Amino acid sequence: MITVIGSLKGGSGKSTIAFNLAVWLAYAHQNVLAIDADPQATLTDVVEVREEEGFEPPVQLAHKELLWHPEKLQDYDEVLIDVGTADLESLKQAIRITDRIVIPVPPSQADIWSTQRFLRLIRAVSQSRTEPPEVLAFINRGDTHRAVRESDEAAAALVSLPEVDFVKARLAQRTAFRRSFSEGLAVFEMDPRSKGALEWNALAAVLYPHVLR
Repeated sequence: MITVIGSLKGGSGKSTIAFNLAVWLAYAHQNVLAIDADPQATLTDVVEVREEEGFEPPVQLAHKELLWHPEKLQDYDEVLIDVGTADLESLKQAIRITDRIVIPVPPSQADIWSTQRFLRLIRAVSQSRTEPPEVLAFINRGDTHRAVRESDEAAAALVSLPEVDFVKARLAQRTAFRRSFSEGLAVFEMDPRSKGALEWNALAAVLYPHVLR
């Protein structure tokens, strides 16, 4: 299955999600390939750190040129594509070949508006397809304080979008994600019992239930 981790807005956490998914799927003995199609190359940077540190399992990483050769992706169980509007042509091509799109949405009105624009782009690009890709969205970098309601308000807005399957599992704004990422580790590797790891496992179970069976 090909999964795009995408967004029109920077700072949504796409590369962090793609990296953690790649590592998690590798632990689950899936033949997984990650494609970094973002000119910022953040995913490439963290994979290089992981390689330099010798952490196992390794993450297989490919160049964006493979997006124009989807037949070469058929040998993999799972393909993850990290892409955004910094390379619009790659984003459009990823939409054309993907099975589904996962959108991490930080809890702000600007990110909700950005998600709505992204859905319009997906709709326009998918017109040439027989079936449009599945689109899922979840709250990323959510509030950790119960008195702050922005995450719930953003979730309510996502639920109201007819073209999106809302994923209830959410990731909070936690330093564990930044710390583990900078060290080339998935959040569940750095501390399997942390709140971040528990949140991650809940999200991964929703996104890849077939891997757990």
